[in-house]
Amino acid sequence: MKVTDQEKEQLSTAIDKMNEGLDAFILLYNESVKDEPLIDYEDETADVIKQAIEQYGKESINQKLNAIIKEILSFSLLKDGEKS
Repeated sequence: MKVTDQEKEQLSTAIDKMNEGLDAFILLYNESVKDEPLIDYEDETADVIKQAIEQYGKESINQKLNAIIKEILSFSLLKDGEKS
């Protein structure tokens, strides 16, 4: 393929930019971690949560579930210095 000096420079610049983009993707891939759920809900529980979200909205249900879970776990986890 015959190219002028200007075209050759443009191709070189384009290749450099493609390599920079590829390096960015490789970096993102290498820094990625597997997203695992904290809790594996039973199907029935997941269905109830979905219904509640449809009825009351995701933000409201998230706030309520977070409050409930924090409250339950605060009772069940040992405090510093406490014995079971």
